[in-house]
Amino acid sequence: MEQDRGVPEVSLRAWWAQLRAELKPALVLMRREIKDTLRDWRILAPILLLVTVFPFLANTAAAEGLSFVNQYGANLLIERMFPFLMLVVGFFPSTFSLVIALETFVGEKERRSLEPLLATPLTDLQLYIGKTLAAIIPPVIASYIGMIFYTLLLGFTIGWWPTVSLFFVAFVLSTAQALVMVSAAVIVSAQSTSVRAANLVASFIIIPMTLLLQAEAGLLLFNNFVGLWLIALALLVVTILFMRMGIALFNRERLLGQEIDQLNFTKGLRAFWAGFWPQNGLWHLYRYEVPHVLRLLRPHLVFTILVALGGGALIGLWGAQRFPFPSGAMDFSQYADLETFSEAVEASGLLSGFSTWAIWGHNVRSLFTATLLGFLSIGVVAVLLLAAPIAIIAYLVPQLGGIGINPWLLLATGVLPHGIFEIAAALLVTAYALRLGTVLLRPPEKDGGMMDLARDLGQYCKLFLSVALPLLLLAAWIEAEVSSRLMISFLGSL
Repeated sequence: MEQDRGVPEVSLRAWWAQLRAELKPALVLMRREIKDTLRDWRILAPILLLVTVFPFLANTAAAEGLSFVNQYGANLLIERMFPFLMLVVGFFPSTFSLVIALETFVGEKERRSLEPLLATPLTDLQLYIGKTLAAIIPPVIASYIGMIFYTLLLGFTIGWWPTVSLFFVAFVLSTAQALVMVSAAVIVSAQSTSVRAANLVASFIIIPMTLLLQAEAGLLLFNNFVGLWLIALALLVVTILFMRMGIALFNRERLLGQEIDQLNFTKGLRAFWAGFWPQNGLWHLYRYEVPHVLRLLRPHLVFTILVALGGGALIGLWGAQRFPFPSGAMDFSQYADLETFSEAVEASGLLSGFSTWAIWGHNVRSLFTATLLGFLSIGVVAVLLLAAPIAIIAYLVPQLGGIGINPWLLLATGVLPHGIFEIAAALLVTAYALRLGTVLLRPPEKDGGMMDLARDLGQYCKLFLSVALPLLLLAAWIEAEVSSRLMISFLGSL
């Protein structure tokens, strides 16, 4: 029995020794990279300025804001902004992790210091871990120092001190944001052929992070710490996905052999046309080409369904519990017939008119906008835009049940007939917007990343024209001619 008890201990000790042996070269590389970073005044000076000067500016803004709102008795509003300023103070130094991470591989390649590094006995995994840790640690520590400095200034000048839970969640969010930015930037650096190209791609990383910071401001305004922890958890999940992607894509031979990804308009047009035009007529298009595109979209579809449908439903149900409608807010008596229903829709400003073509045009414009914003934000905004209507439906369902209306019958009559086709089209387009947004994070094929983008744009247009547009047109006709009448009939029977 004693021998059996000793087996797990020996195994655990052997596993720990093996792990330390594997990580030791990566940690050596990490220390070397951090020393190089701290010796570069062009990186160190802006970080020190943000850590020392920006907290003073934030403290001054907080003091001026507090003195202004004291005149009107709105102290609670400005006090809820103090934690947001703490997040901002922590966010700006962590953005320098992008600069360091983007320099990890492509910067060394341009300085011709990459070949000796790749000639070392370090494995690809050790190289990736060492470079990633070196890019994360200095900005995150600077972020911590900035938040602590700002908190001390705010406490001694204004007398506001954050709670332990707020302080802890602010540190976790700052760390999680830096992890996401670094893990994405390291992938970009490994795939890019020049520092200039990598810096341009960095904007596609920073945009969704700034949008996320605004969402955190809204949650802080309502003192919703559960939402902040969920955001931190989601960021950690995204970090794991990016790191797995980076480890899978990193290859030293391909990194050395990459050439400048030149912009060739003629080749790009050919790649777009090859992805867009059906090869052998409509039968071949719907029998083989569209299923092929759908197979490419399988992981993006799964992610979109989980985040947009699942996340939107959870947000809507949470909102229904926190912000219920007041009694009498829902009055369906005005929807007595199709004419009054159409007038109400037009008065809301959502549609220019309640007709098939007006609904169809609105949905097409919405999906095109979601695709464009998704491309500029690694697909994040496109998924969030799809989650919004799902959240609204999930928000209304318990509210309708509370006033005596069967929400499932209302959904079955007013949403489901056209929603099946509309949601299917939106899922496909959003999933492809996510694929377009992450095209620069995938390893380029033999023609280069720009050709991949042109080919993907062609396939997106083919899918949009051959599948999404017909589904949206069918959904618009059903909504205008069938669903609306069914819903009016249901509401009239109440």
